[in-house]
Amino acid sequence: MKKKDIEIFDVMSLRGPNMWTYRPVLEAWVDIGELEDFPSNKIPGFYERLSAWLPSLIEHRCSIGERGGFLQRLKEGTWPGHILEHVTLELQNLAGMPGGFGKARETPIRGVYKVIVRAWHEDVTRAALFAARDLVMAAIEDRPYDVQETVEHLRRLVDKHCLGPSTACIVDAADDRGIPALRLSEGNLVQLGYGSRQRRIWTAETDRTAAIAESISRDKDLTKSLLESCGVPVPEGRMVESAADAWDAAEDIGLPVVVKPYDGNHGRGVFTNLTTREEVETAYGVAIDEGSGVIVERFVLGNEHRLLVVGGRLVAAAMGETASVSGDGKSTIEELIESQINSDPRRGSTEDHPLNKVRLDSAARLELKRQGLDALSVPPEGKHVLIQRNGNVAFDVTDRVHPSVAAHASLAARVVGLDIAGVDLVAQDISRPLAEQRGALVEVNAGPGLLMHLKPSNGEARPVGRAIVDHLFPAGEGDDNGRIPVVGITGTNGKTVVAKLVARLLQLSGKHTGLACSDGLYLDRRRVQGGDRANWDAAHRILMNRAVDAAVFENDSGAILSEGLAYDRCQVGVVTNIDVPDHLGQYYVEEVEKMYNVLRTQVDVVLDGGVAVLNARDPLVVEMAELCDGDVIFFGLSADLPAIAAHRAAGRRAVYLRDGKVVLATGSRETPLADVAAIPLTYAGRVAFQVENVLAAVATGWALGISNDLIRAGVVTFDVGQVDVPGRFTLFERNGATVVIDDAHNAPALEALVASLDRFPSERRVVVYGAGAQRRDEDMVKQGKVLGAAFDRVFLCEDRSVERALPDAEARALLKQGLYEGRRVTKIIDEGTRRQAIEAALAQVVAGDLLVLQCDEATTLPTIDQVHQWMGQPGRRA
Repeated sequence: MKKKDIEIFDVMSLRGPNMWTYRPVLEAWVDIGELEDFPSNKIPGFYERLSAWLPSLIEHRCSIGERGGFLQRLKEGTWPGHILEHVTLELQNLAGMPGGFGKARETPIRGVYKVIVRAWHEDVTRAALFAARDLVMAAIEDRPYDVQETVEHLRRLVDKHCLGPSTACIVDAADDRGIPALRLSEGNLVQLGYGSRQRRIWTAETDRTAAIAESISRDKDLTKSLLESCGVPVPEGRMVESAADAWDAAEDIGLPVVVKPYDGNHGRGVFTNLTTREEVETAYGVAIDEGSGVIVERFVLGNEHRLLVVGGRLVAAAMGETASVSGDGKSTIEELIESQINSDPRRGSTEDHPLNKVRLDSAARLELKRQGLDALSVPPEGKHVLIQRNGNVAFDVTDRVHPSVAAHASLAARVVGLDIAGVDLVAQDISRPLAEQRGALVEVNAGPGLLMHLKPSNGEARPVGRAIVDHLFPAGEGDDNGRIPVVGITGTNGKTVVAKLVARLLQLSGKHTGLACSDGLYLDRRRVQGGDRANWDAAHRILMNRAVDAAVFENDSGAILSEGLAYDRCQVGVVTNIDVPDHLGQYYVEEVEKMYNVLRTQVDVVLDGGVAVLNARDPLVVEMAELCDGDVIFFGLSADLPAIAAHRAAGRRAVYLRDGKVVLATGSRETPLADVAAIPLTYAGRVAFQVENVLAAVATGWALGISNDLIRAGVVTFDVGQVDVPGRFTLFERNGATVVIDDAHNAPALEALVASLDRFPSERRVVVYGAGAQRRDEDMVKQGKVLGAAFDRVFLCEDRSVERALPDAEARALLKQGLYEGRRVTKIIDEGTRRQAIEAALAQVVAGDLLVLQCDEATTLPTIDQVHQWMGQPGRRA
């Protein structure tokens, strides 16, 4: 008997658009056991415990649509799957991530639910999901639960795994402009855009940030000399070689002075307003440990400022302030720093805090020493004690920057060669020219921090992420969104053929094209990786490739259900057909109508300027037209199909056959493209399902703006010599016998195959067939019925190239159940492996036979090799 427990027995990471939402989610399969009989209102004290532990659940609106909606559902009675969804989202929210999208849905199995939650990072969301499970169970069982410790643990995971706020603000700005983003590492290396249109960022550095410029910025002395030569005001100073030399330089320059490392960063080892030899020599000793050399320069009176320059334009400015405490006559300076400065909630050690905690470093201790104090001193009540002369630069002053100061900062960035630069300067009043106040630029930094501008401790936050995105992808006429043409193809059958033909059309149009399909991963016509590559990882390899100008992806229902799409949006989305889909009975998807919601994902992601290419023969595919944000092109074997007729009546586009020609039509205007008899893939138009595939590819080429001449050239040269899509109705003839190799593995594909065989007369039909991947019992029986009605002799074989829960003997028994209902089959032969069955069938072929050889689902080449050998030709080598 099931226990009163919540068991999470599987979790899938849907990393791209999926049947639930456009965004990445985790889909958890959850068994609540006997709790199915115990909604929340039947568990004493549950509502009170959960709402006390997570009072912020009041903000969850739920299906009621108003604040407090979820708590109302909780009080009235709802089930643990739904509760788990909301608690997971709230734990993520408390950990610093937006809660986001969530759903809980029943499955056909009582007590088993799908819980879907937005996954900002898979590891963090997975931890939140299991923590939510433990929290809900503790509330059900009236056990203690440490919510705060859980939230702190999740926050640590967020800090470890999620993008930092500086990188995240750039990615968010890209998202606002519809520019896709791919994270390339566990750190902050991110790709914006796809393929050849991509740009890369690493926090505030980009692929335009020159290595030479970065090296110059680290060399403070060189930077200063370059700026000075271009007329940028800088403080006088020089490199020094010893403590004694530092004092000599200070005397030459004139006190007070600044001592700092010449290649340091983040202000470490910087000492300001030094007036004595002891201070200078002490500062030298610390600064030399922070870098490989030391600079002594004139102390510039005023506050430190950080100006952010992006693409030669000032986009934000922040000012620093001193840090000080006031004595109370009882507390030490260390204690006063903690109580009066570090207690400020804006201060902290994470990137979410605009101000750092103040610590008594060597510079601060020197400042105290000047005042006759140290860390343990107890200043009298009311005494003002300076701790840091220049504290955090976190006070926005962007609107106060004088135009000449902005011009100096922009010039400094150009002189160093940085596309994004943090320019440090010291001035008493940033709204006045530097020359009036002897202000100066002191440093130019690559990879500047952005947090001070995103979360200033005082003043207006600045859209620095948007400035960086606009710099990388200039807006305006011909708006650059970082996208290459992406074509996604889904459906039950025909996907691979359409994908490979569309990729050929794109290549002919001059685009370096990546293709991920069930035949492999291709760059143009070169197969980079064999096997089934119609998956998320292979698609990402293509999208990350800087040489790729266009991409074509095959997506079956299993990939969408288990991984999601690899791209956020596409230029063209193709749905070849639905018929009776594969993967029914898997992933708790039992009905064709539910599979419609899976395959419609391909249409949902079509860009508003893109096109959905849809099969007008299939009523469910036709329904998808209204879901498309862009245009729609229907394709079909006849102009008389109702969907095509209505579409043309509305003045829209369609591709179909008329009088043996492929026709492109816009409304009533028709343009013949090519004779179907001239298209090798269709065998003079006798293979109807291949004609449909050609029409889908032609419509896609049209949608992509490829010229009619190139489309024509592509379809009439594709699969010449049967080399482009081997195993997709590949025909051989020898001594009056015909052999066809095809990868049909479901009833709709078999029915289409059989319909085509009627155009190839024969005296006897023979087939070699295996059960293939896991399918529902009724689907296996239906395949047997189709075979039994169309073939005289059937060789049943094993398919060891795929994994299947059902033993091969049971799968064969289901096929035989259907075969026995066939009126044509006279002999059923069990023949072991596919290779053995093919050998036996080929050995019995005589003139007048038509033999169909089903190839493995995983690969077509072994079957083709056997036929080549039978025909006296050498086998194809890998």
